[in-house]
Amino acid sequence: MARNRYDMDEVLEDSFDLNQLKRLAGYIKPYRKRMGIVVALMLSSSALTMLIPIFFQRIMDEAIPQNSVKSLWFYGGLTLLIALYSALALRMKIKHMSVIGQNIVHDLRSDIFGHLQELPFSYYDDRPHGKIQVRVVNYVNSLSDLLSNGIINTFTDLCNLFFILIFMFIEDVRLTLVCLCGLPVLAAVIVFIKRRQRRAWQIQSNKQSNLNAYIAESINGIRVTQSFVREKENTGIFNSLSQSYRSAWMRAVKFNFTMGPCVDVISIVTTSFIYVLGIRWILAPDATLTTGVLIAFTAYISRFWQPINTLAGFYNSLLTAISYLERIFETIDEPVLVKDAPDAKEMPPISGEVKFENVSFSYEEGHKILENINFTVHPGETYAIVGPTGAGKTTIVNLISRFYNVDAGRILIDGVDISKVTLKSLRTQMGIMMQDSFIFAGTIMDNIRYGNMEASDEEVITAAKTVCAHDFIMQMENGYLTEVNERGSRLSAGQRQLISFARALLANPRILILDEATSSIDTETEILLQRGLNRLLEGRTSFIIAHRLSTIKNADCIMYVDKGAILEKGSHEELLAQKGEYYRLYMSQYDFLKAE
Repeated sequence: MARNRYDMDEVLEDSFDLNQLKRLAGYIKPYRKRMGIVVALMLSSSALTMLIPIFFQRIMDEAIPQNSVKSLWFYGGLTLLIALYSALALRMKIKHMSVIGQNIVHDLRSDIFGHLQELPFSYYDDRPHGKIQVRVVNYVNSLSDLLSNGIINTFTDLCNLFFILIFMFIEDVRLTLVCLCGLPVLAAVIVFIKRRQRRAWQIQSNKQSNLNAYIAESINGIRVTQSFVREKENTGIFNSLSQSYRSAWMRAVKFNFTMGPCVDVISIVTTSFIYVLGIRWILAPDATLTTGVLIAFTAYISRFWQPINTLAGFYNSLLTAISYLERIFETIDEPVLVKDAPDAKEMPPISGEVKFENVSFSYEEGHKILENINFTVHPGETYAIVGPTGAGKTTIVNLISRFYNVDAGRILIDGVDISKVTLKSLRTQMGIMMQDSFIFAGTIMDNIRYGNMEASDEEVITAAKTVCAHDFIMQMENGYLTEVNERGSRLSAGQRQLISFARALLANPRILILDEATSSIDTETEILLQRGLNRLLEGRTSFIIAHRLSTIKNADCIMYVDKGAILEKGSHEELLAQKGEYYRLYMSQYDFLKAE
């Protein structure tokens, strides 16, 4: 799939429509009262500033000819008071809209992140994580200015434009009509660049997503990069992606910068015509226009084009935001394929019987991973799953935890179909240790407690002792309070697995799933760990996936899985006696160890 690669653009699956703007308006709605106060302040300020050109007209046509100093002071004082009120209103607007804008951004980011927490594994299997991250951070941040200033400015400027037109018509209808002649030309420019501009910003967002995906991949794989001396090649790939992003950005902003100069040119041309016509009418024998009116009108002209310029800027910002909104809402609209059924019930306390009834599963249509799988595990039994890479071992345990939905068949725990119970009530009764021993940034204590946030410090330490992690933890500078980096870069692979093991065991699960739990642990530690596990596994249903067959010889049952089916099933001795696939796998490992 194209979206699996950092160097291929994502395909927008849903076209943009006005309903997405309505959805954005839904995030604005809770703040409409505070925004209404800001709008009222700005409109009152704008209405008062509309009087200033009239003051200039009165000064030119009345105060100066009559040599009235009192009128000059009067109109000057009023102008000063209006200016002070406008400054205060602007300050209030900046203060409140900055808070409101960031609150809306927070709400939007919270929704997209919360939705990401619910999306199934399949969503993350299909996408580079950098392309997901850019939507939560960069794309939402790009809406900040639009939400903080653009909406209020647009609304107030539309009202200002209405006020200005009223005052312009009052001053002189003929000059107003000349000024309005420039609007059809501006409308033609907008229609011309609209589609091109939106497409340019869509391409820019794709290139930004690609670049972010490669940066995330490169950081995660930096050890491999340096091990194979790929720094120069990776820098070349980065520069190529960065150049593509730069070119896309330059093309997109070119359309943005087209609007402002067009407005300026149209305003200058129409203003020139107004000066020419105004002076002719002043100098005409019948003098159909006064100097004061012309001065007042030219002041209104600049005010007329100023909101239009702001509206053009908002239009640019809106088209830019649309390219980001499409991606944000596309993510929020991504269906949660694995979720609670409408009539889902709480999973009762688990005893531990697990039954697969004709279960089939595929990650992609037409490529079966499992087909008609049937087996029953009784409470307290330990089942080991072995087989070649890609046989479907991890898929089986992922289905037990319902990280994916089955294509056909049922999975029952204690006779209850797991698709009919809530995910939380199911998974909180399971302890799961996956192949990726992920360590979060924080203390070792916090990482182990992640499996049970209610656990006491003593319970955390007991779990660590059980899996033989206590000794190496105590050797660190601050023991259990030692800070570890994201992904546990300060820890060895074996230490990360032991901490993850303790995390899984602390959950006190009724069903325990260990996926390659001892793959990075040395033989000596494994022997100690096995003793603790034997005590812990008593009374719990357990599933163990292991390539190292010595770790699963004592399992109650071993299943050999390959080609989407269970080819063999039985105890270690029974499978060896059959001299089938398991026997060949075991003997190949035995011969390899003996050769060493």
